[in-house]
Amino acid sequence: MTDFATARLNMVESQVRVNAVTDERVIEALSSVPRERFVPGARQDLAYMDEDLKIADGNPPRFLMEPRVFGKLAQLAEIGPDDLVLDVGCGTGYSTAVLSHLAGTVVGLDCDEGLAAQAGATLSDLGVDNAVVVAGPLTEGCARQAPYDVIFIGGMVSSVPESLQKQLREDGRLVCVLGDGVSGRARLYVRSGGSFSGRDAFDANVPFLPGFEPVDGFVF
Repeated sequence: MTDFATARLNMVESQVRVNAVTDERVIEALSSVPRERFVPGARQDLAYMDEDLKIADGNPPRFLMEPRVFGKLAQLAEIGPDDLVLDVGCGTGYSTAVLSHLAGTVVGLDCDEGLAAQAGATLSDLGVDNAVVVAGPLTEGCARQAPYDVIFIGGMVSSVPESLQKQLREDGRLVCVLGDGVSGRARLYVRSGGSFSGRDAFDANVPFLPGFEPVDGFVF
């Protein structure tokens, strides 16, 4: 039987801290959430592996982002305890659970109604009371809860849709991995004075989220 508590500690110490994640709030959140609860039973023994972990079939398949990249993205977002966060592509809810330790309120969004329902049930079982999960197209966000202090996109995107940009409040932040499926880079965007500008933060390569794949081979 896998000792998940030890596996979680090893993940934090051997994958996350050593890759420049120094924010103790992020470390504490990752240390507190049982990642195995968000993984299909047959794959739970792999929950803390240092790779993207498949959690559902589909086109494209769905994955939990590897811990190193996820931790660095969460740190990059600089989520405050009063922030309202939109978690785009929450899947089975792991990212929403972690972000709920950092934020005031988290809205998890997934395009798969089954995954969204599963995420909501698991979060409820774990006693997470400052997060809600909704189903809908990922590229459209969740306008009825906007504006958000932070939008966290949990996968690779070829571009950031204007519909998501508009759901950020002034000085709001959006983090994602921008790429072409072969290589990518984590980016931090800020909405300020009506403009939406970003900067590269670190190299990363994670699977595309549904709806964010390149169109005709172009990546913006």
